[in-house]
Parts: sequence; C-alpha cells; structure tokens
Amino acid sequence: MRAFRNCFSLKKPKPGFEEPPILAAETHFTVNEVEALHDLFKKLSSSDDGLIHKEEFQLAFFNNSNKQNFFLDRLFDLFDIKRNGVIEFGEFVRSLSVFHPRAPEADKIAYLFRLYDLQQTGFIERDDLKEMVSALLSESDLSLSIDAVESIVDKTMTEADLKGDGKIDEEEWKEFVTKNPSILKNMTLPYLKELTIAFPSFILNTDVTDLE
Repeated sequence: MRAFRNCFSLKKPKPGFEEPPILAAETHFTVNEVEALHDLFKKLSSSDDGLIHKEEFQLAFFNNSNKQNFFLDRLFDLFDIKRNGVIEFGEFVRSLSVFHPRAPEADKIAYLFRLYDLQQTGFIERDDLKEMVSALLSESDLSLSIDAVESIVDKTMTEADLKGDGKIDEEEWKEFVTKNPSILKNMTLPYLKELTIAFPSFILNTDVTDLE
C-alpha cells in the first residue's frame, strides 16, 4: 500500500527536463557533468516553472537582470532552440556542449557562424558584421571611430568574402576562422570539464573578438 502511495507522491519533472544519460549520449558531457549542470540550472532558474527566462540569463552574466547586452541577446536566442522565449534544461545542456573543450572545432566554427548571422539568412553580410563588431566594442567599453570600425569590417570582408559577392557563406567562414584561430578563443570554457570538481559560475568572457 505504501509503495502504491509513493508512486503518486513522486514529483513530476519540470518542463523541458531530460534524463542525464540521454543528454550525455547526445552531447560532450558525461552523466555526472550533466547532473552538475542540472544543479546549476536550478540555481539559475528562480521561477516556479523550472525554466530560464531572459532576465535570469542576464542575471547570471551580469548580476543585473535589467542590463541590455547585444551579445547576450544573440546567445539567448541560440540557446532557445524551440524559439519559445525560455531555455529548457535540455536546450541548456545541448547549447553549452559546443563550448566544451571536447567539442570539435568544426562545431564551434558553425555555432559562431550562427551567432554572427543576425538575419538568419545563412550568410554573414556586411551589415551583420558591422553590427556585431560595434556591439562587442561597446560592451567591452572600447571606443573606436566610425572610420576605424568600417576599416575592421572592410578588412574582414576582403579576407573572408572569397567569392566577392558581398556576403560570407559557411565554407568561407570556416576558412577565415581557420586562418584566424583567435576568433574561437571564447568558444571553449575549460571549467565545463571540471564541473564535478569545482562548481563554476555561469559567466562567459565577452572580450572583443579579434578580427585582425
């Protein structure tokens, strides 16, 4: 009788929860690392629905839920795989997986391409690049003249747009990043393979991407 009662007293999993072994099989995390990420996820989600909202995402980065950040908005959009305005646990783990030291470089390059493809056209266009460079400079408290920003964008387009059609496709981007590996410096978070040893703060480095 007690066992019968217990089966009805079990807590229902929160929306978006997926079992650690399933997520471990689909990502670069071990089961223990996924379990540690679940503890982190619960700390970040202060709402009753067990999901991470944009304000909570901002709070995790800046200790300020009201601060606007272009880069963070883009990252939130990529984490929000279902495009429903919240981040579920499965989305959280799958998105973080690309930042794992064990993630292939090709995955990191492709993810960064999606980050820069602001209009989701399948290309990085000049306006995308200019907007991203300007935002990164602004959010890093670096001030460059309009001419200097234009020069960075022009130089990047000249080097990356091998077909000369005014936009950068995925193959061109891959070749450009391969020649400029420092662009990937923020795409690996070493502490993600030490989750069970030292519990990390969820803070990504948003240094200006080196495009030179």
